Amino acid sequence: MMNMTKNYMNPTVVRQEGIRALSKALTPVGMAYFFRQIESGTGNYTAEKKELTKDFTTESIMTALNDM
Repeated sequence: MMNMTKNYMNPTVVRQEGIRALSKALTPVGMAYFFRQIESGTGNYTAEKKELTKDFTTESIMTALNDM
């Protein structure tokens, strides 16, 4: 369930929660491989992000957060 007391407008909080979620979903080793892929600086990030998030809605994001 989403913790409403956290300040998700704070970049530090978002980064910490993102790392926690990735670690939980991918395990720490999987998370490390993920970071290595995204930090290489290759590809068209904007186009990939647009494609990956095209079906996201506020409702779907909130549902996913509440299911954590």
